[in-house]
Amino acid sequence: SLPRGAGMKKIVTVLGARPQFIKASVVSNALRRSGALGEVLVHTGQHYDANMSDVFFDELGMPKPAYHLDIHGGGHGAMTGRMLAEVERVLLYEKPDAVLVYGDTNSTLAGALAAVKLHIPVAHVEAGLRSFNMAMPEEVNRILTDRISRWLFTPTALAAAHLRREGVADALIVPVGDVMYDVALHHGARVDANGRMLGQLGLKPAGYVLTTVHRAENTDDPRRLSVVVSALLAVAARIPVVWPLHPRTRGVLERQGWLARLSAAVHLIDPVGYLDMVELERHAAAIATDSGGVQKEAFFYRVPCITLRDETEWVELVEAGWNRLAPPLDSDAVSTAVMGAVGSRGQDVEPYGQGDAADRIARRLSADLGA
Repeated sequence: SLPRGAGMKKIVTVLGARPQFIKASVVSNALRRSGALGEVLVHTGQHYDANMSDVFFDELGMPKPAYHLDIHGGGHGAMTGRMLAEVERVLLYEKPDAVLVYGDTNSTLAGALAAVKLHIPVAHVEAGLRSFNMAMPEEVNRILTDRISRWLFTPTALAAAHLRREGVADALIVPVGDVMYDVALHHGARVDANGRMLGQLGLKPAGYVLTTVHRAENTDDPRRLSVVVSALLAVAARIPVVWPLHPRTRGVLERQGWLARLSAAVHLIDPVGYLDMVELERHAAAIATDSGGVQKEAFFYRVPCITLRDETEWVELVEAGWNRLAPPLDSDAVSTAVMGAVGSRGQDVEPYGQGDAADRIARRLSADLGA
């Protein structure tokens, strides 16, 4: 448990996925710098990631979590229920002044539910995002979390507009900008002189396409996955393709008989550390992904992006020309979209704030909690 200083307020932050830790790194630093807010980190274990070792936390400049609940696998109900019970146990012991959650995972919803049932106010970072696809578990999680949160820290004007349209009071909506922009500014500058990954792979800046595929809607649908693979093989015939393979995706590709052919044509690599991934993103000619976070990182580094999904939460990037949707329904259409993105540029827009979202979050929590 975190000892309280005079006037010090305690925040329990519930995290469960690697991208959430990356976002939390800048907010946790801002909370510490405030001098008035102490933080206890809880890792639910939702996304088991072998790369989340001491090195991972050292890279981000943040302490290891005080609690590791080791809850992963199983169905959504079983997983969320176990998290709810264990997070509640932590909150009863820690007695925080507020609970902070990020994004749209089962960990997000479990943390928010556990807190609100104990009458602890909830702060939701990345509030107001909507895909309008209720078949996505993430959409359900983010809507429910927004509904029970006391602070809705929105990354964009559109996210705030979604909340107002849903009847949320203005007093609860706190526009701060996107913490991922803070992350890109803070950590992105650290990899310029690195060059480790490009050297290992024998690649030149702007001389390859980077891809990531992990969403169940693509990996668990043989038809969609075969479209992705066929498209990437076509692209690889014209420009090198680098694909850090999620273990689950590797297993699916192997079972479907794609792995050997891909290995001969594409740079298939194991998942990489955070700073190595930033290096690959910054220097890519284009990025093809089904990840929400990677879409934004591509924009922060001004790299054109192709989103391998039917929709995206980041519509402002599509409208500005930095991102294009390419649902994996037809391999020729996807490969054409990828090659068409290489060398393109979007409009000069700044939809995600000024890179000070973390400080804005810390200031608002300090003020409202009387720290």
